[in-house]
Amino acid sequence: MRTPLSDRLGIEYAVFGFTPFPAVAAAISRAGGLGVLGAVRYGDAEDLAKDLDWMDAHCGGKPYGVDVVMPAKKVEGVTVEQVEAMIPEGHRDFVRAQLAKYGVPALPEGERGGWRITGWMEEVARSHVDVALEHPVKLLASALGSPPPDVVERAHAAGMLVAALAGSARHAQRHAEAGIDVIVAQGHEAGGHTGEIGTMVLVPEIVAAVHPLPVLAAGGIGTGAQVAAGLALGAQGAWLGSIWLTVTESDLASPVLRRKLLAAGSGDTVRSRALTGKPARQLRTEWTDAWESEESPGTLPMPLQGLLVAEALSRIQTYETPELIGTPVGQIVGQMNEERPVAAVMDELTRGFEQAVARLGRIASAEGEQA
Repeated sequence: MRTPLSDRLGIEYAVFGFTPFPAVAAAISRAGGLGVLGAVRYGDAEDLAKDLDWMDAHCGGKPYGVDVVMPAKKVEGVTVEQVEAMIPEGHRDFVRAQLAKYGVPALPEGERGGWRITGWMEEVARSHVDVALEHPVKLLASALGSPPPDVVERAHAAGMLVAALAGSARHAQRHAEAGIDVIVAQGHEAGGHTGEIGTMVLVPEIVAAVHPLPVLAAGGIGTGAQVAAGLALGAQGAWLGSIWLTVTESDLASPVLRRKLLAAGSGDTVRSRALTGKPARQLRTEWTDAWESEESPGTLPMPLQGLLVAEALSRIQTYETPELIGTPVGQIVGQMNEERPVAAVMDELTRGFEQAVARLGRIASAEGEQA
């Protein structure tokens, strides 16, 4: 499972594992892939710096990456408090009503939720980039469009490759024009923010649109055979995120949420704007259903929606409200049926890839003999 891109990055397998958990990212890198730590949950850049220091000490000298979120539209001179003041009171009332309906208690006095939403603000994302540049990061990825030109230049000057996610060939071409090195073709099946085009259609479209830039296949990939399919479509690797949520190294604090993920089928996700204001695939819950109901005031644009629901989601997670608790996850959740260590997942990916390639080789040989 080696490609020119994996060789360029010095990794054994062309598996790129996105995760919000440092222990999982480090384990992916140690197992031969490239662990990519998601930075959006870090409101404080010092916390990110501490976790990257930890990864430096626990990746076994293997390379790793960092994923930041930099909104495409820049808003200068605006604080989080000023943005929050733009949220209509009717939307706040709706959130309060949903929490009251399910009896979700308030957070303990002095504790404020919303730790994961400030990362959507550009000033915070830039602080994440500053921290990443101080560490031996090999890949800087951007989840919402191309990073600003100065960020791309700084990353390149530090010897990093820059990746960006794309949901259409048009988006991918814009990334290429912006000097991005690696395009992540993220299909409709993926967890988190996704577009309308399925992975099987999207990957070859983007490969053709940005040739000779390397492309990673993402969305609906959680087995070795699916990795092989991505490479057969022209990708130089696979970008996997959801599959790592239930590994034993993950810091998924809620036993209730872990059980829900392990029990979910591939049809138990929904694309909803309830989390951030942009369509994001996540577990379907009574919370996501509420935002689609007739009583809903409708979701707000990013970053207002994220700021609106941040504390509510913290309360739901803190008290593990079963009807409401969820998380971004892709349709591959239907194959996440047991807890396994990262090494076991990587072993299954590589063995499954080899078996799929061998199976195709036998088919090709048989066809050759018939011809």
